[in-house]
Amino acid sequence: MHKIPVTVITGFLGAGKTTLIRHLLQNNQGRKIAVIVNEFGEVGIDGDLLRSCQVCDDEGEENNNIIELTNGCLCCTVQEEFYPTMQELLTRKEQIDSIVIETSGLALPKPLIQAFKWQEIRLNATVDGVITVVDAQGLARGTLVGDLEALEKQRANDPSLDHETPIEELFEDQLACADLVLLTKTDLLKDDDLSKVENWLKKELRSGIKVIPCHQGEINPDVLLGFNAEVEDDLSNRPSHHDNEEDHE
Repeated sequence: MHKIPVTVITGFLGAGKTTLIRHLLQNNQGRKIAVIVNEFGEVGIDGDLLRSCQVCDDEGEENNNIIELTNGCLCCTVQEEFYPTMQELLTRKEQIDSIVIETSGLALPKPLIQAFKWQEIRLNATVDGVITVVDAQGLARGTLVGDLEALEKQRANDPSLDHETPIEELFEDQLACADLVLLTKTDLLKDDDLSKVENWLKKELRSGIKVIPCHQGEINPDVLLGFNAEVEDDLSNRPSHHDNEEDHE
């Protein structure tokens, strides 16, 4: 049975997820890509990309934010309604080549992937791969993120986030789940500093996981799509700090 491949893009606020997704939509090479984000503002989808906003179910259903883009792609907000959003997209299964999900800057990737074990989703979609976007400049400074103050503000303002987990543990979880790591802001580093960052990352990642510099989100979609990793069935090889805790929502 055909399953829609889903790519999960994770990384801290300001790492470059927004720019990456925008470039992917603008250079989709004919693919019809559905994008799930937390807020449209995070992706920066503006009038140049939008053609119209359509209500997919009953008129007046305000929470059904699926927007058709000029390039044929779809974009929708989660609004803490991941399951209904996926259900809606799966009704368009024959019209979609792949789905991209951007996690919020402080979300753990693994609980999201576990949702793909739910029967209705599992029958129709599979997690093709996890892309972790890393701010190379922040990592070189030892802060992990470029703007720690903005990150902490985001955490404080979002009651759904885990406020207790240290940034270092969240970062380790993002790396442990990755099928590919994209390094952004590499142009702001000297060659020696960039080499140190790359070498450190390779020691933290599973064997065979590539680290690729990515400038302004400009990367061939073939690099981001088509891992065929079936990540939901490979979670035992992607350990996290939260494996022994009760399920996260």
